Amino acid sequence: MAKGNLPENMLKQFQQMQSEMLKAQSELAKETVVGTAGGGTVRITLSGDQRCLGVEIDPGAIQDGGVEMLQDMVLAACNDALEKSRKLALDRLGPLSANFG
Repeated sequence: MAKGNLPENMLKQFQQMQSEMLKAQSELAKETVVGTAGGGTVRITLSGDQRCLGVEIDPGAIQDGGVEMLQDMVLAACNDALEKSRKLALDRLGPLSANFG
């Protein structure tokens, strides 16, 4: 291989990895995770790119524990969903990002 081709080959490899990363990110955005709290009383659905898609609250939660308890469950469900979304992203993008460095 001629020395002049080395930068060109590296650029092609980088462009291919970049394309694979963009594709993986696009696919990740289509996946969802659900975080829960209170035994499923509160459910938060996030996309793989960490956009909130939905919040479900069992109506009984309002009667049972009052507003403060419900707020705590929403917070816990959000954090659970975020953690799952981060893990999903790491699982999908981790192998690709290892190629960068």
